[in-house]
Amino acid sequence: MTKRGNDVLPLDEFERIRAWTQDRQSKEFLAQAGVTLGIGDDTAVVVGSSSKEWLLAIDTMVEEVHFLDATMSEADVGYKALAANVSDIAAMGGLPKFALVSVSVPSSWNSERMKLFYDGLYECAERYGVAVIGGDTTSSPQQLVVSVTVMGTVEAGRAIRRDGAKPGQLVFLTGPTGLSAGGLHGLMGKTAKPNPSEHLRITSLSPRLIQAHQRPAPSVKAGRILLEQGWGASLNDVSDGVASEAWEIAEASGVRLRLKETQLPLSGELVSYARDHGLDPLEFVLYGGEDYVLLGTAERQHELAMKEHFRAEGIPLFFIGEVEEGPPGVVMETSSGARKPISKRGYNHFPKG
Repeated sequence: MTKRGNDVLPLDEFERIRAWTQDRQSKEFLAQAGVTLGIGDDTAVVVGSSSKEWLLAIDTMVEEVHFLDATMSEADVGYKALAANVSDIAAMGGLPKFALVSVSVPSSWNSERMKLFYDGLYECAERYGVAVIGGDTTSSPQQLVVSVTVMGTVEAGRAIRRDGAKPGQLVFLTGPTGLSAGGLHGLMGKTAKPNPSEHLRITSLSPRLIQAHQRPAPSVKAGRILLEQGWGASLNDVSDGVASEAWEIAEASGVRLRLKETQLPLSGELVSYARDHGLDPLEFVLYGGEDYVLLGTAERQHELAMKEHFRAEGIPLFFIGEVEEGPPGVVMETSSGARKPISKRGYNHFPKG
């Protein structure tokens, strides 16, 4: 981590913007992306198309709420701030195109720290083909606040929504979940007061869990496959946990989702970590968040074709349940065949009670 402190030579707003963003992306790339006017004016001007619809998403991250020095570097924070929005575009079957980045910067985040933040953000932008075209910069009294808006495109009238689930459809995941929450749990433990089990906690935390928390991978390719092949009836990205996202689909569609415990994908690294610390891996799987895989429903007739196509593309795909008639909700079918209700519990900034 970069040492905190005020800049030796303070920079004004526009000098900071230039220092963090100038020459990060070529004019040729921005022109090819359809940018007529990018960073440097009151607004950005971008080219539109009658055959496409724009998708717009915004997410805000607040220091000590969404991220901590103990678990993420400056570059990790920047990468994740953009990735969260890219994931929202993926959940509609769209392609991310443009981003607006707003930062409220306290004195503890000097210019060098903020440059590292933008290093991570631009790394994510390059990976997913996102043109960073503007934003806003203000001061903050204490914590860093980051707000990112991403604009994406999708074929007109074809965005995959949450309200398309119907009885008889299958429920699927495009990857295992709980890894990010497991990584966060382990990273938080490594900063705690040393105790006899501290060595065990550190050695059992796999790099995959750390990577899942610090550098999550939005499922853009999976979302495009689901749209292009016409397989995605409903879709959500797992940002707040499988239980929470399943409830959102159930309520939007007016159906009940029945998840099968024996079909939920369990990462070996997560199972090992949970076992070493006396934890239930299903707690991470159902109620963790920020995995950014896709949860959705599809017609049963597409199951075989989906499995073959996703396998050929090297993308995980798991069928984990079915859609049923009934009051909106989510239930779990256990290995014994019993059913138990699944609560809406997941990450919530303003939990009741």
